[in-house]
Amino acid sequence: MFRRPLRISKVICIGIAIVALCALEGCFAPEVPPGKIKLVVWGMQLGEETAGLEARIAAFEKMHPNIVVSVLGMGAGNMDPQKLMTSIVGNVPPDVIHQDRFTIGDWASRDTFLPLDNLIARDRNKPFGVRPEDYYPACWREATYTNPKTGEKHVFAIPDSTDDRALFYNKALFREAGIVDAKGNPMPPRTWDELLQDAVKLTKYNPDGTINRIGFIPNYGNSWLYLYAWQNDGEFMSPDGKHCTMNAKPNVEALAYMVKVYDALGGINKISAFQSGFQPNELDPFLTGKVAMKIDGSWVPASIARYKPDLDFGVAPAPVPADRYYHRGRFAHDKDTFVTWAGGFSYAIPRGARHVEAAWEFIKWMTSPQAALIDAEATKAYDASKGRPFVPSLSANRMTNRVVFAKYGPKDPKFKKAMELFISMMDHARFRPVTFVGQRLWDEQVRAMDVATHHQKSPQAALDEATRVVQHELDKVFEEDTYPLIPPVVPIVLSVIAGCVVLGIALWRVFQILRMRQLGRAEAIAGYVFIAPWLVGFLIFTAGPMIASLYFSFCDYDVLHPARWVGLHNYVEMFGRDDGYYLRVSLFNAMYVAVIGIPLGIVTSLSVALLLNAKVKGMSFYRTAFYLPSIVPVVASAVLWIWLLNGDPNRGLIDAAWKATLDRWFGWAPPGWLADAAWAKPALILQGLWGAGSGMILWLAGLQGIPQHLYEAAEIDGAGWWAKFRNVTVPMLSPYIFFNVIMGIIGTLQQFDSVYVLSGGDLSQPAGPLDSLLMPVLYLFKNAFQYFKMGFASALAWFLFVIILLLTLIQLKLAPRWVYYEAEKR
Repeated sequence: MFRRPLRISKVICIGIAIVALCALEGCFAPEVPPGKIKLVVWGMQLGEETAGLEARIAAFEKMHPNIVVSVLGMGAGNMDPQKLMTSIVGNVPPDVIHQDRFTIGDWASRDTFLPLDNLIARDRNKPFGVRPEDYYPACWREATYTNPKTGEKHVFAIPDSTDDRALFYNKALFREAGIVDAKGNPMPPRTWDELLQDAVKLTKYNPDGTINRIGFIPNYGNSWLYLYAWQNDGEFMSPDGKHCTMNAKPNVEALAYMVKVYDALGGINKISAFQSGFQPNELDPFLTGKVAMKIDGSWVPASIARYKPDLDFGVAPAPVPADRYYHRGRFAHDKDTFVTWAGGFSYAIPRGARHVEAAWEFIKWMTSPQAALIDAEATKAYDASKGRPFVPSLSANRMTNRVVFAKYGPKDPKFKKAMELFISMMDHARFRPVTFVGQRLWDEQVRAMDVATHHQKSPQAALDEATRVVQHELDKVFEEDTYPLIPPVVPIVLSVIAGCVVLGIALWRVFQILRMRQLGRAEAIAGYVFIAPWLVGFLIFTAGPMIASLYFSFCDYDVLHPARWVGLHNYVEMFGRDDGYYLRVSLFNAMYVAVIGIPLGIVTSLSVALLLNAKVKGMSFYRTAFYLPSIVPVVASAVLWIWLLNGDPNRGLIDAAWKATLDRWFGWAPPGWLADAAWAKPALILQGLWGAGSGMILWLAGLQGIPQHLYEAAEIDGAGWWAKFRNVTVPMLSPYIFFNVIMGIIGTLQQFDSVYVLSGGDLSQPAGPLDSLLMPVLYLFKNAFQYFKMGFASALAWFLFVIILLLTLIQLKLAPRWVYYEAEKR
């Protein structure tokens, strides 16, 4: 007899009970007391070293008993763009965000932040009022965005902290190298020429030619092309914000100087291999004497005070071109001679914030001198408890710096002089252009440095290409009005049509079920009820987004604004001169990894499976040991391999083993791995082989499924081990080979998490040297969530889908020629 099928009513009741239990989970969550406001602040990380921040927040809550501040990291200053974007679009943004001031213009151009001009004017003379004249010009102007289309100018954020750059130098190493004045005092370089000469003198090499200590690295610390270009009177944008001027002559000369320094010290590959072993905090190479000079920010003295307060160091203005130094004056604080640039963080209120007034009160307090004094007092007490000196950080507010450093300034002369220099240079600091293409401008100057220092292109050609890419993005925004806005009714109509199609299919299936007999009908209904959660999830979270992405692939869409119909423009742009280059690079990288990595992975996992197929004692242990690496999370595995591939033989296990064997016996120097464009993809393949245990399980199952009589017959015919492997094992495993090839190609084209971690986890940096780790999905993700080019990213997604589909169909078509299935009739 058949068991009575489960009634549909019982299934529905079970589902309702599960949903109710999930809903009740939120009933026991802690809530804000009645009558109080929960002020949500993103971008500030609380932890062991945040005593000052906690004190400021506690003081604010004491002054405002009706407000409870809820602080979330969400990127801790840099702000996770995906989370911020989706929160604003979903109308659940935080009340306040704290993030890099450099990003304010980009976000403000998308109407994501509230202008603060009226609030500033209203409360100017009230307690904790914000007065623009109290702030350094660079900080205030960086938080102000001017719409290049309309000319409207608004303040969208209130500057909080700030920083600027100068040259740090190790006095002991200068004395050792004889770089001193007539009195024997270390003499820091003042011009680019002196900087290069001193860098060469201070650099030492090991007997094998590798670097033991380096005098200076042009882009180590915090300088970038921006600083060198400004020192040479360069600019990156025209005053009206409509033209990119990155390839102007002063910028080209600045990049050429950077390349010259890299070449003089051994070249970018040798320096990158040396630099790959750098560690932070107490192992900072400047603190350990591995780097004699660096251009870095005003936060460094506090780090030195924490990790090596006895370091004999000095700080001087960053060297400038000789013409600038000798023709404009020779005074360290002369604004026409030396150049610095300022960055820092700021507070803004996102569009749609629920508690604007409370958010504004919080911002006024957090940026006030009174709050800074409380912060400094708490931080100093915490540092004293740890037995280290306290060095205050810089504020964007002059008044704050004045009162904080008067009361809590460092007493040690070297820290005091350093901070006085940084403060004195803030009034004439430069800042990155405030533009809606700020992120792309930054990315392209980074890429231009990468290309030029690797001698892939000349500095002029590298900056020409970078300028063209940025200008293309500028022109698109200024021309977007030529594309029609899509009426809101269009997506609704398309959704209704799609819904009708789905409903029609569902009704057709219902009619089929109703025509069944009672037993079959009951079982069919129960089956559909049980798969309903998956089916609904598939339609809403998979099929729905796929259809939406197809629609948006023909649109210019940034999520935050209505879509504009552009037809095939995204697909044409994908293969154009600019974006086509990155697409080709990403596809080449994927092909490289697939052509070499997939066969190597198959051979490795099959070899392990052959070894583990033997019947020996303890085999279950060996199988478990080989399988364990495959269940390690991809991110954890990638982080582990960053350590293993560290270029410092004292820290990287692979290089240490290489040094002890191949280098010692044959003189083969270890490769640069992730720091070398030629070795980055082999390193990625090597990291992938570590997880060969998952494939090993499949091969092991296949090997144990091969009939033993086939091997016996081959032995009777006189076949050796190789003949049996080639004529029996491989044909019988051909379905497994076929499966691994298909899944390997799909996995390679969809690879993201490992390359994201191995390339540094920073989308604003190239994915490995010369984009050697740029994969199609990483390129797609960068366009979608860093540049907000959702339409272009959707077109990329469908292009990749077509590639995967075609490759799979080709393999399925060719499979009958070489894949053998034992059950098939011949």
